[in-house]
Amino acid sequence: MKLSRSARLGALATAAASFLVIAASSAPTQGAPGIGDTYFPNLGNGGFDARHYALDVAYNPDTDRLDGRTTLTARATQSLSSFDLDLQKLEVTKVEVNGRRAEFTRDGDELRITPHGVLRRNSTFTVTVTYGGVPEALGGPIVFGSSYGWMKTADGVFVACEPNAASTWFPSSDHPDDKATYDIRIKAPKGLTGVSNGRLVSTYDKGASTYTHWRESRPMATYLATATIGKFDVKTGKTPSGIPVYVAIDPVLANSNSVDVYAVTAAATDYWQQVFGPYPFEETGAIVDDMPEAGFSLEVQSKPAYSAVRSETTIVHELAHQWFGDSVSVERWKDIWLNEGFATYAQWLWAEHQGTRSAHDSFLAGYNARPADSSFWQTVVADPQRDTMFASAVYQRGAMTLQALRERIGDKAFFKLLPAWTHLHRYGNANTRQFIQLAERVSGQKLEDLFHKWLYTTGKPAL
Repeated sequence: MKLSRSARLGALATAAASFLVIAASSAPTQGAPGIGDTYFPNLGNGGFDARHYALDVAYNPDTDRLDGRTTLTARATQSLSSFDLDLQKLEVTKVEVNGRRAEFTRDGDELRITPHGVLRRNSTFTVTVTYGGVPEALGGPIVFGSSYGWMKTADGVFVACEPNAASTWFPSSDHPDDKATYDIRIKAPKGLTGVSNGRLVSTYDKGASTYTHWRESRPMATYLATATIGKFDVKTGKTPSGIPVYVAIDPVLANSNSVDVYAVTAAATDYWQQVFGPYPFEETGAIVDDMPEAGFSLEVQSKPAYSAVRSETTIVHELAHQWFGDSVSVERWKDIWLNEGFATYAQWLWAEHQGTRSAHDSFLAGYNARPADSSFWQTVVADPQRDTMFASAVYQRGAMTLQALRERIGDKAFFKLLPAWTHLHRYGNANTRQFIQLAERVSGQKLEDLFHKWLYTTGKPAL
């Protein structure tokens, strides 16, 4: 068949228009300064996918100065003329992209980098940032009114960064929706131990310094990274099922006999495997530091960080987070109940496992202890707002939601659902809607009413 001249001209015009659309779509543009989280609009960065961080940090406790060199390997998700990293306060002295000096500017907590040439879509690139200064801990109402992030201790530093403090000590795409693997090398004065995520690759003394190299080979959210430094008594071994254990405890706390951190860590790690599915990381453990100013603990990936010797229930809570929060991370911070509600419910499951109280009785105790006019019932658990994202209702009403779900769908479906969830989103990110959909699929029931009642409305739900 032969086209008429007008038809041929029309076809040429269409092809030209298509070419222009394609060309426009592939034109290099600036990466976004944030991923669009409503709680933290400028956290994370658009235009690339973080793949691996190589962190080299040197810390001097006498001056509180940190000197660092971070190399991020990433994949461009669009053609980039420039892109951002998150970095708070610290001074940048040099930036290189693919080994070549790059221009950079600062705009608040955004480090804007312009490489020598365009970074093409789907290409892999490296950016190396050399920086230094005195890191500043963050404060405000978010974490129970406590300071958090890079916190100086009597003999070093305690590093616990949820939700937005990783960028106080290394340049990053500082949002849990952009996970990566890590190599973390720590230089500290001789006699101090640097403890971080994953497995210990090497440790040695050279001159007046001690060097440690840790490797986290599983994807990790930035806020879960640590470089805690101090004097520690270290105990290593394996759980009964064979998972390596590394527990570091500040010797100042050695005489605290309230709980055997090592024993509880080993036992709880193995038990949660039975309930939640295979342990997702290479090592389990704990970092127990003498940091009274930080009244909290954090589910640091592979080694929860405790600012003092905590109770057995706190330990089982933080270890449950290795599945709920660390391996399966929130897609946006408003979904934080998927971390805290699940870890709190794990405390109820542990009491049930120990034979001290059923999860049903834990549910009723929390429910009956709070009258209908309590402010506790005014938090929308599925969207608690930034400054109240760690409100007690996120933990307790989140756990109540899970018990209500368990009683609706029955134990068989419920205990099938938990490992199905951790398997489906292992090393990834997920949201509340996806959990509801999976619960309906596993149970074969419509559950919108239950979740609406417990997660999306205020007021004390009727039983």
